[in-house]
Amino acid sequence: MKEFELKYGCNPNQKPAKIYMKDGSELPIKILNGRPGFINLLDALNSWQLVKELKEATGLPAAASFKHVSPAGAAVGLPLSDVDRHIYFVKPGEELSPIACAYIRARGADRLCSFGDWAALSDVCDEATARYLKAEVSDGIIAPGYTPEALAILSAKKKGGYNVVEIDPDYVPAAQETKDVFGVTFEQGHNNFRIDRELLSNIVTKNKELPDSAAIDMIIALITLKYTQSNSVCYVKDGQAIGVGAGQQSRIHCTRLAGSKADNWYMRQNPKVLALEFVDGIGRPDRDNAIDIYTSDEYEDILRDGEWQKYFKTKPEPLTAEEKKAWIATQTGVTVGSDAFFPFGDNIERARKSGVCYVAEPGGSIRDDNVIEAADRYGMVMAFTGMRLFHH
Repeated sequence: MKEFELKYGCNPNQKPAKIYMKDGSELPIKILNGRPGFINLLDALNSWQLVKELKEATGLPAAASFKHVSPAGAAVGLPLSDVDRHIYFVKPGEELSPIACAYIRARGADRLCSFGDWAALSDVCDEATARYLKAEVSDGIIAPGYTPEALAILSAKKKGGYNVVEIDPDYVPAAQETKDVFGVTFEQGHNNFRIDRELLSNIVTKNKELPDSAAIDMIIALITLKYTQSNSVCYVKDGQAIGVGAGQQSRIHCTRLAGSKADNWYMRQNPKVLALEFVDGIGRPDRDNAIDIYTSDEYEDILRDGEWQKYFKTKPEPLTAEEKKAWIATQTGVTVGSDAFFPFGDNIERARKSGVCYVAEPGGSIRDDNVIEAADRYGMVMAFTGMRLFHH
């Protein structure tokens, strides 16, 4: 396939629209099912690069959940704990492959933002992954291949209209890339910067103890940021992104946004949340929304009479502000990454409140000393990578 005609571009009024290779060669993708749109394919090609690089850097299967050309979540294929299975709605005892675990964890980072996502897998999509994805609201998937069972499951999704894209895993893009904006063509070298453990060798804090698990989390944060609309900050724990702040004009707003998402992820593990008894037959999106409202400052909206009965078998006790603050304070072992330097120590102060112990950022601010001092105050380990990761 040398070109693919799209229904329209970013918006319905932007016609005609298509994708093609400027040199006239074959596209590196095949449309196995559905008819993906312009934004779908932007998500597909960006998310594929993320998971491909993540697997190369960690040696583990990787997955991402994309929305509007930024990841809502990304993860590697580590096993799920019992709590993970509970909060990600995995059936007890269900056997899961590493690539299925990777997608479930990527989807679970921010289930509200992953609603209607584009899924990306570093490995062949198997039946376990397809079964889980079948139950989720999603627009499409990209992977280097599909087992016959997985393809049959996914092709039946959305009344046969689910978008299934296969990419050539050996495809290498041209060294130079172009982009047209308002009739003006921009050209730059493709971002081939390699992110690996060696990039983390410049530890600038007094605490220099970087365990392998935290190094993997730093790599996940940095590769996720490489494909996130800037400015961006990413919190990671135990092999999965738990909060991504994208496209903010201020660095501290990125840190706050991503931190609030990380806090929401952790609040799902609060005993009161785990004990919620939902009415029979409730859909996953309704369950996600109910949890989000219950754990927010707007909890009264869902606990008032006539409303809670739609979601819960018994009326839950509210989570007080004090309880939420106390629970978040127990979070620890979190890594935070930034696509550009932290200009002030306030970013460290905010990150600490979400359990951050490890930091990866480029460095290079005139206030680096202030940022290092803040990290040392809390015994954090901080690596300066020396490389900015802007993405637009």
